[in-house]
Amino acid sequence: MMIEILKLTYSNAEQYAELVKKIHIAEEQIKFASTPEDFLLDVCETTHLHIIKFDGDVIGFFKLDTNYHSSYRFCPETAIGLRSFAIDKGQQGKGLGTKIVKALFSYLKTYYVNIREIYLTVNYKNLGAKACYEKGGFECLNEKYLGGDAGPQRIPVTIQDAKFSKL
Repeated sequence: MMIEILKLTYSNAEQYAELVKKIHIAEEQIKFASTPEDFLLDVCETTHLHIIKFDGDVIGFFKLDTNYHSSYRFCPETAIGLRSFAIDKGQQGKGLGTKIVKALFSYLKTYYVNIREIYLTVNYKNLGAKACYEKGGFECLNEKYLGGDAGPQRIPVTIQDAKFSKL
């Protein structure tokens, strides 16, 4: 079982766009993440789109936001934001989310060498995602973010420099 994280670029985006569109997001999770179509439309210099492959199949996606601190005051300028993390509903419940989160830290250490913290928000109603992030190595702090479209969120969920150095 192999997990691969791949950044979408101009040279490979067309190749993977149709595969991303085939990812099935559970209806109740769309408000927490994104539809595959909306994910593909969020293209800008500071938002890096990534796909998740498992045994060669595209099973999910996420965004890394290098300008996350501009939208979320709790995030330092030196950190990166994780947004729209989604896994195909047929692949959920198998422990893949936790494995992907763990793989993300190695990926960041290799491709985002100056980043030592990663932040995100998790909706209070999204208990599965909270558990996935915590099992993967994130820590929830006792702060709330009240600006989420789907309601209050736990914030920040962060990995400190000490955890990155263990990789």
